[in-house]
Order: sequence, then C-alpha cells, then structure tokens
Amino acid sequence: MSLLKPFSKLPALNTANILLVESEEQFQQSLADALVKETGVTVNVRLAKSLPLPMENEESRPRIDLVVFIINLASELSLKSAEASLKYLDPGYFLGKVCFLATNARNASVPTERLDAVRKLAALLHCPLLFAEDQTPDGVANATERLLTILKVAAGLVPMATALYLSSLTQCTVPPDIDQPSFD
Repeated sequence: MSLLKPFSKLPALNTANILLVESEEQFQQSLADALVKETGVTVNVRLAKSLPLPMENEESRPRIDLVVFIINLASELSLKSAEASLKYLDPGYFLGKVCFLATNARNASVPTERLDAVRKLAALLHCPLLFAEDQTPDGVANATERLLTILKVAAGLVPMATALYLSSLTQCTVPPDIDQPSFD
C-alpha cells in the first residue's frame, strides 16, 4: 500500500484519467458512464471504494490526472471513508488535482455539522467543493460537465491553464463565523 503519486508516470496524448472514490457506489457508476461519453478527448475512468489502491496492477495503471472524492452527505460513513483515504495521496495531488463532490445537500435530514465538516475539509486542503444532484439525469449531466472542465485542465489539455491556477480560483472557502452558533 503506497501513496498515489501524480507525476510518477508519463501522460498519454489527448487522454485524461479520473479516479472516482465513493464508499457507497451509488452515484459513482452513473457519473462514470456520463464521463466516458465525452467525445473531444479520451476519458478513462477508474472507480474505487477507498484508497489505497491495490498494488497488483500498479505498473499497468495510467497516470491519474484528477481524484474526485464523492461524499454522500446523508451518510456519516461516506465522509469518514473520504477522510481516511486522503492520507494515501501524495501531497502533489493537492496542487489542483483533487476535488470533492457532495451529494444530497438539499436533503433536510442531513445534519448541518456534516455539511460544515465537508466545507472545512475542502477549505483546509485548498480543493474545490462541488455539489451535485445525484437523483436526476440533469444533475448527473451538470456534475459531469463541471468535472470534465476541471479534468481537462488537470490533465494539461487546456492551453495556458494549469491545475494549480484553476484550483486557486475554485477552492472552497469557509466563512469566519462557521463555528459560531446560528440564531435561527
């Protein structure tokens, strides 16, 4: 079990590789199916329940351009799994090659503390935090479009743009009063 490193392999021409990490695999497969339909560039999608990735196929595994942690806000296990997986990423990934995708944010039963924890995690790691609706085809299409934009930049397929630059523009920020009690 070793760290996943962003620059340990050479990139393939006109190809982008994305790793979707979700412990419950509810949204992962529909998002993967939508991502591979991209026609402008070859998108390879890898799926994982958690990190670290197994060692047996490490030499045949392509370079991973973007790691996406899908967090179901209705599940505490999903958040804990994402937090535990972060330690298996090389620090170089946090220079614009990691993002968080939260689902079920509109669900009334989701505790606000869990949403705040995800926001703090993304802000602490200077990573983008995207929200997606996983129950509708339009929600999947919107999430796919946003991820493809980030993926193309992270893979170096967009001229004059780098993953670090995009990350600095899209990173999650936490308001200073997030720990203060609300007066609802």
